[in-house]
Amino acid sequence: MSKKYELPEIVNRKAKFNYEFIDTYKAGMVLTGTEIKSIKEGKVNLGDSFCYLRNGEMWLKNLHISLYNFGSYANHEPMRLRKLLLNKKEIKKLEGKIKEKGLTIVPYKIFFSDRGLAKIEIHLAKGKKAYDKRESIKERDTNKEIQRLKKEMR
Repeated sequence: MSKKYELPEIVNRKAKFNYEFIDTYKAGMVLTGTEIKSIKEGKVNLGDSFCYLRNGEMWLKNLHISLYNFGSYANHEPMRLRKLLLNKKEIKKLEGKIKEKGLTIVPYKIFFSDRGLAKIEIHLAKGKKAYDKRESIKERDTNKEIQRLKKEMR
């Protein structure tokens, strides 16, 4: 009898604060066995990671997947380059958009598909200015205040 548990969803919350998302893509990742096991344990840091195009392929850099505790000599390198799997049409579209000034590709969320495959949600994004960030903070604080007042009125 196998034990079923909820697979984690790792989110880069800083990305939503620092960037304005324009377009969303879901991509597969080329991973090793010990990397998958570490992701299932939730030992991933998306904070400093970024995507870039090289030779018509999408690559993910600075994604930190911690070493698997029970891994042997076959354990993975925590900060290695990882290839993202996208359609050629999607890559061409992203390549054209990146050439525009101020646009970048930001990894936002790692999740598992219905088939149990690790996927990453990447966004075509534009960096926010300081005043945009202040606006986001103000909006978040007012929403918290409204929720608190609703709770008190019940």
